[in-house]
Amino acid sequence: MENPENGPAQAETCTSCQQSDCSAKVRQFNESEEDHAVRQAIAGRMCHIKKKILILSGKGGVGKSTVAANTAAALLLEGKKVGLMDIDIHGPSIPKLLNINGVPMASAANSIEPVTAVGGLRVMSIGFFLQNRDDAVIWRGPMKFGMIRQFLSDVEWGDLDYLIVDSPPGTGDEPLSAAQLIHDVDGAIIVTTPQDIAVDDVRRSINFCRQLKIPVAGVVENMCGFVCPHCGVETDIFKRGGGVAMADQMKVPYLGAIPIDPDIVEASDNGTPYVRQFARSRAAEAFRQSIVQPLFDLEKEGKVK
Repeated sequence: MENPENGPAQAETCTSCQQSDCSAKVRQFNESEEDHAVRQAIAGRMCHIKKKILILSGKGGVGKSTVAANTAAALLLEGKKVGLMDIDIHGPSIPKLLNINGVPMASAANSIEPVTAVGGLRVMSIGFFLQNRDDAVIWRGPMKFGMIRQFLSDVEWGDLDYLIVDSPPGTGDEPLSAAQLIHDVDGAIIVTTPQDIAVDDVRRSINFCRQLKIPVAGVVENMCGFVCPHCGVETDIFKRGGGVAMADQMKVPYLGAIPIDPDIVEASDNGTPYVRQFARSRAAEAFRQSIVQPLFDLEKEGKVK
């Protein structure tokens, strides 16, 4: 069989699935047997996961990891089987957000068991492999790629409804590696705050998705408005409306806004998902309406609009 882009491909037997058109069954031109075996292993893991969702942000400090952790927790509360993969190599926040720092890792013959957090959430992060949580990870691109590839090929994710991938800010090695290795990412949720400098960076994340043919599920504005618990007056600390206007300009869905709530900080510092601890709050409802419901729509339709 001739591949018009890569030259002749060699037929290989793949046991990862029963689909006759699975690309992992065929070894690509100039692909080593080892690389093909890894690609088959990734395909075998990913075949058991219904939806793979990237959480992206154009810049740091917008609460992306908090959104990722609470999105995963909210999906669990809806009865879904969920995994959370933290690929922020230099600043892994997920272990702290879920109070699973220092949990011992378990491994079998050819796989690594993810850490199980509250509610049955299956989690993997480089933070689990650091001897000290303050250790700096000083890696170049190839080492990051290798770690993310191992998270996908060797971790026993099992049967999942959703795999949420928490990426570091920007459009660098980590989100690029995840997108290329997973291959069939179902959608990206892009987190921003309302001020112009954050919204401007979101445009780059949207263009990143378009170049890699990743469907954009939509944009979420985090830290959007603060309601005084004493007088009820709402203050737009970081302005308002920037995300709506940008989403309209870029022709992507605007999913909604998550207000500032001091309890989010408290819950995050305590390692308890906010949507679980404060399930009846306005911000928890915003998580459900802005993120979870659109993901359910994606699940029903099988694609992002």
